[in-house]
Amino acid sequence: MTVVPTTDLTIVAAAPVSHQRVRQYIRRHPTIVVGAVLLMIMVAMAVFAPWLGTTDPQALSPIRRLKWPSAQYWFGTDMLGRDVYSRTVYGARVSLIVGLSVAIFATGLGLAIGVVTGFTRWVDAIVMRIMDGLMSIPPVLIAIALMALTRASIQNVIFAITVAEVPRVTRLVRGVVLTLREQPYVEAAQASGTGFIRILWRHIVPNTLPPLLVQGTFIAASVMITEAILSFIGAGTPPNIPSWGNIMAEGRSLFQVAYYIVLFPGIMLSITVLAINLLGDGLRDALDPRLARRM
Repeated sequence: MTVVPTTDLTIVAAAPVSHQRVRQYIRRHPTIVVGAVLLMIMVAMAVFAPWLGTTDPQALSPIRRLKWPSAQYWFGTDMLGRDVYSRTVYGARVSLIVGLSVAIFATGLGLAIGVVTGFTRWVDAIVMRIMDGLMSIPPVLIAIALMALTRASIQNVIFAITVAEVPRVTRLVRGVVLTLREQPYVEAAQASGTGFIRILWRHIVPNTLPPLLVQGTFIAASVMITEAILSFIGAGTPPNIPSWGNIMAEGRSLFQVAYYIVLFPGIMLSITVLAINLLGDGLRDALDPRLARRM
């Protein structure tokens, strides 16, 4: 008679449980799974672009210009003979870098300003009037104005869009903090003599992270669209950098004879934005306990 060791029994018993938990999680939060998978595909495409059958996205070849999609040129070629497939794949790097960078910087700055503003009344009276003024201007116009004062580069695009997005994050965090500061545990901490920084770090900041995380995903999605708009009108990344906005801007004059130049980067942009929005919707449903109880 063969005796199975205890460790093997534990592994055998744990495997079905883990698989069951994975299936339950997928069933309860399908939007998170779908969004995360699509986003991972786009990130993998950007990271492994040189090994995905691409060529130099800047290589010019006038003799092969405006070739329609075929087995040799998967997405066709543009007016300068550049491979649209290679430019589209490499363009994912620009959109993801700008979107994720702005989301990180905007949420970080918005968190710091919103926490202090919501918890300190005299600061709130000054800072929020500035934020209200910035919010009265469309983000694209703020970004265009800032880009007009600097030279075209990815770093300046990130800075310009971050300035436009910080007020919205600040207002979100401030609203959460205004509710949290009236909670009994915060009042108890103040009554016991807990320091200002310690109250913010232990009681306020952790409770602002769930809505901030969801807001960060929506910021990343909207920033990618804003970056494409800026590049499309010539106020974003330099024309020599292959970004989805630049590719569509170059192809708009030839849309009637070579619409594929605009089609493929537009599809990639739509898929990426859709993935991030699905991920944000799923995170909102998973992190909102009131919504979870209703479901």
